[in-house]
Amino acid sequence: MSETKIHPTAIVDPGAEIGVGCEIGAYCVIGPSVRLGDRCRLYSHVVIDGPTVIGEANHFHSHAAIGGRTQDLKYRGEPTGLRIGYGNTFREFCTVHRASAPGDETVIGNHGNFLAYTHIAHDCVVGDHCIFSNNGTLAGHVVVEDHVILGGLTAVHQFCRLGRYSMTGGCSKIVQDIVPFTIADGNPARPGGVNRVGLERHGFSEDQIRAIREAYKCLFIRKITREQALAALDELAGQDGDAPPLVAAIASFVRESRRGITS
Repeated sequence: MSETKIHPTAIVDPGAEIGVGCEIGAYCVIGPSVRLGDRCRLYSHVVIDGPTVIGEANHFHSHAAIGGRTQDLKYRGEPTGLRIGYGNTFREFCTVHRASAPGDETVIGNHGNFLAYTHIAHDCVVGDHCIFSNNGTLAGHVVVEDHVILGGLTAVHQFCRLGRYSMTGGCSKIVQDIVPFTIADGNPARPGGVNRVGLERHGFSEDQIRAIREAYKCLFIRKITREQALAALDELAGQDGDAPPLVAAIASFVRESRRGITS
């Protein structure tokens, strides 16, 4: 296993834990209560504050600021945390903040790609395999499920939830939840269809995509009430095959929505 390399201009607090095989570039600053997993790379001018726990093989490009104090004005310095999985890339000037309530964490999963100037605020939960395009920003307490693509310059309101395999168009304003497997676009965002290309790329079958499209029509195209649409989804979900569980997941998402769905 390769040695850890720390540039002589970098400042690493004695209380930080640095994994094996890490590379810490010029003028990086790592504070106390930071645990950096094996094989992570900090290119240059990266700042990581704690308490922050970071998994293996994460890359942080120049001027990323990770684990900073929340911008929530109610915060009074209580101990909060940030936890990051493995295999993520944080490009230039990314900012990720710790949680705002004592004992809570902001959480980021695995294999994410967060492009330049993206922002993940306090208490957010971001799943696996997500892509945030340049300047994509999350306000506090946002939940982003797996395989979500956030378009460039997209802004997401507090407490929103973005369902798995969903996608937002560039410059979108997200003020309500986005149903899984769909596209949302606009200011404010409106439904833009099923994320067919994304689903095909991830191996969804034609039957699964057809069932998702039928669910989409029930929710957004047909002139029926929300209760009638959910009843139709329940009927679809009761059929045999590998497609109905996806419809059931959509129905459950809609029922659990706290802010209402983008419509």
